[in-house]
Amino acid sequence: MSLTPSTMMKLGTRAPDFALPDVCTGKNISLNHFEDRNGLLVIFICAHCPFVKLIEAEFAQIGSDYNHLGIVAICSNDAENYPDDSPENLAAQAKTFGFNFPYCHDDSQDVAKAYRAACTPDIFLFDKNHELVYRGQLDDARPGNDQPVTGKSLRAAIDSVLAGLPVTENQLPATGCNIKWKPGNEPDYFSSFSNSSAAEFMQ
Repeated sequence: MSLTPSTMMKLGTRAPDFALPDVCTGKNISLNHFEDRNGLLVIFICAHCPFVKLIEAEFAQIGSDYNHLGIVAICSNDAENYPDDSPENLAAQAKTFGFNFPYCHDDSQDVAKAYRAACTPDIFLFDKNHELVYRGQLDDARPGNDQPVTGKSLRAAIDSVLAGLPVTENQLPATGCNIKWKPGNEPDYFSSFSNSSAAEFMQ
């Protein structure tokens, strides 16, 4: 698999709307679900990626610590070829770690493309106006690098948003496994990455 960096969407971009089913409740979730919140965190994750497995408990803790923030997790992986990321297994993951936020399945992968999501995890934090203020890593921890999982990079950004303060633009990209695109459904930014520098990120 490829160790893939996030595309680092332009700051200030408005959150693309979506309507996706929550794997735990079956209810459709959209941006309107979070209109009364002071910010919105959108995280692209999955059940099988080792980069997500390292930090999924921290995502659950962030959900608990910031329960006034709008949070939604989305899995866009090809569930047919990666059955560990089926809606049923995503629901089991949510139950195991106690996610208190919606966890949606993006079967068409259109939402991942709208956000230019590239990897798991890929993290997008928007302010109360749904304008992008942070995209990047959770913290410095990666599988095998012995750094503690603290969530410090994302937590600092969330704290700034909730306090009405500007978020630093000095942001490091998230890295992880590439989103598992359905054959023939790969976006142009995935092809560009694959054709240029993917070799140096192989693990």
